[in-house]
Amino acid sequence: MIPAPLPPDLESRRSQMFPVLDARDQEHMLRFGEVRHIRDGECLVAAGQPSPGMFVLVRGRVAISRRDGLGHSNLIVEEGPGQFLGEVAQLSGRPSLVDAHAVGEVEVLVIPPHRLRALMVAEANLGERIMRALILRRVGLLETGAGGPVLVGPPESAGRVRLEGFLSRNGHPYLALDPEQGGEAASLIERYAPRADEFPLVVCPDGSVLKNPSESTLARTLGLLPEGAFETRYDVAVVGAGPAGLATAVYAASEGLRVLVLDQRAFGGQAGASSRIENYLGFPTGITGQALTARAYVQAQKFGVEMAIPAEVATLRCADPDAPLALELTDGRKVRTRTVVVASGARYRRPALANLAQFEGRGVFYWASPIEARMCDGEEVVLVGGGNSAGQAAVFLANHARRVRMLVRGPELAASMSSYLVERLTASPRIELLLETEVVALAGSDERGLRSVRWRHLPSGREEEHEVRHLFLFIGADPATDWLAGCGVALDAKGFVRTGVAPGEQPLHAEAWAAAERAPFALETTLPGVFAIGDARSDSVKRVGAAIGEGSAVVSQLHACLASATASESRRASTQGPPDALR
Repeated sequence: MIPAPLPPDLESRRSQMFPVLDARDQEHMLRFGEVRHIRDGECLVAAGQPSPGMFVLVRGRVAISRRDGLGHSNLIVEEGPGQFLGEVAQLSGRPSLVDAHAVGEVEVLVIPPHRLRALMVAEANLGERIMRALILRRVGLLETGAGGPVLVGPPESAGRVRLEGFLSRNGHPYLALDPEQGGEAASLIERYAPRADEFPLVVCPDGSVLKNPSESTLARTLGLLPEGAFETRYDVAVVGAGPAGLATAVYAASEGLRVLVLDQRAFGGQAGASSRIENYLGFPTGITGQALTARAYVQAQKFGVEMAIPAEVATLRCADPDAPLALELTDGRKVRTRTVVVASGARYRRPALANLAQFEGRGVFYWASPIEARMCDGEEVVLVGGGNSAGQAAVFLANHARRVRMLVRGPELAASMSSYLVERLTASPRIELLLETEVVALAGSDERGLRSVRWRHLPSGREEEHEVRHLFLFIGADPATDWLAGCGVALDAKGFVRTGVAPGEQPLHAEAWAAAERAPFALETTLPGVFAIGDARSDSVKRVGAAIGEGSAVVSQLHACLASATASESRRASTQGPPDALR
């Protein structure tokens, strides 16, 4: 069997994807793993099944192939002595995305996930080479769709767009097939006869078929949710996997704290949906939000952070000051933790249009990723908003759409958008800027989705209606803090979380602070042990750099909070004296 060629942009980096470790490297790795002997033809790992970790080949050869739920299998590469099997999933014990079989008798060093992470920290130079290879291999799998589910359905069906967005934003490979193209996709549709609302069919690596599953159902089927997370007591539970939450996770875990990150949708938050960030320090040519936050996501796993995505928090419970905090999820499960970091950011604001919900996912979108751009190729689109996110999206979509009409309620852009973006917008021949204009009506159907948009010029009252199949809304966001209601965390008038206290001011819930025997830290809420950072925090600077800064700054306060709680527990234990049985 001939190995499948690498994507052109990765072929030049083949030596980095499949490095050969010398005898000294392998000697350094021995203390982190266990040597095993594998028989000819034996399966080391199977796609969709949990992997025991990374395999370092000491003797013999192993064939690595990609397989999908439709039964197709293609050889990716054959590795020999000094090479290793694994990609990013092996950092956290997630299911393998490939199959690996021994070619002849094989001797391997098996390094389990927790020891692999320890190796990367202890052996920095070796760890750098391994990490680079793991990331490049995941990139290759993403570009080919290897190891992931197969989505079968019309390209513009709301379900397919939703699941493509979920998988791509979480860095998980997949293949998408259009049944109109015939072949196996058409055969699957004929066999399962899905209704319009059951698209797409999702064929998982184990061969199971789901009909338009929820993100949570798909994640569980693919093994993406850590079930053990709900049996552990954490030092820190971070709610939200945007830049702020990921920064907290990286710094806290690297300093020895046990950290869980929960997010209801995907890592990256709103920043992860940004087509290009050009004013972030250290990236003079710019970087996509997905690329920036994906690096942070992998970095967090390197230090042992556990990720639960998608996992939506319903409420924060704190019934007893002496008991650990608890996060209750919408599915009823609970997470116990010593501290909580609120990094839940904000949710997209929706205009007051009567039938807006009818077209969400069927022509109305709140971000502009390559998936949406593909759907807009050669068409006219409307984009509403006047901030930086709207400007970045308009520039990105103008590379695909025939024309982008950008509707802004205000009389100018300079007050709400960076000057470099204003210059780029006005210079683009494909972007038409309509100031002091708002959308007033949408028209279409459930079957065909959005078909037309009506807008009004505010000063004149003049209205226009145009055939438009794609509307992008970037009109700001409201704080995602509903889950904090009733738990003692104070919010400001707009729903953002209040933190710290002004000099001379008494903290709210004075009895709780008396029990904690201290005052609130600068990023701590009105409830001891609960902190807030990033866009969800009152008076925060709504920038990626500021969010990352707060995410790192809160870690020293977490340490101080945990140390204070431990000291208080010791004092209470000493004053209570020994148990009756020991007196």
